Amino acid sequence: MPAANSFGNPIHTVRPDDAAALRELRLEALSRCPTAFCTDPSELDTKPLEWWAEYAVRNAGDGEEAIFVADRAGRLVGMAGVYGSTRPKMTHRATIFGVYVRPEARGLGLCAGLLDAAIEWALSKQKAIVDLAVTVGNDTALRCYERAGFTTFGRQPMVMRFDGVYHDEWLMAKRL
Repeated sequence: MPAANSFGNPIHTVRPDDAAALRELRLEALSRCPTAFCTDPSELDTKPLEWWAEYAVRNAGDGEEAIFVADRAGRLVGMAGVYGSTRPKMTHRATIFGVYVRPEARGLGLCAGLLDAAIEWALSKQKAIVDLAVTVGNDTALRCYERAGFTTFGRQPMVMRFDGVYHDEWLMAKRL
């Protein structure tokens, strides 16, 4: 389910041969934007390349999870993950996570394209609602999510602590 971004390269689900590039992109996101993600780089930086290849297979979109990536000239420059609930009473829900676009590729519509791909995947899985969380103060991401049709429905306090500072998150959702 590829989507075209503003420079014509496809957005696609992650593939096993993306393992090394996905690892690099994810670790960059966690390091550059430590308050945007609850995962710490130390949780992933020692995982072997085989783990990343298996992670890519699990997130190819065939099951209940997908990671979409965007590349520019053969280099991954953005990502967004989405997973659906498998709990019987919650199979109508999906959650978007790990949205990141490299600084040099920002402002090109990639965040919107990645979100569109994740939402399209959720629709293909018969999901009725998609949610996500964004750190309070990350106004650029908040605006991107609002443009994609997400609305804020709450604020969760003290979701994470980084360098001794607690960070809240805005909770957002979009009905499909």
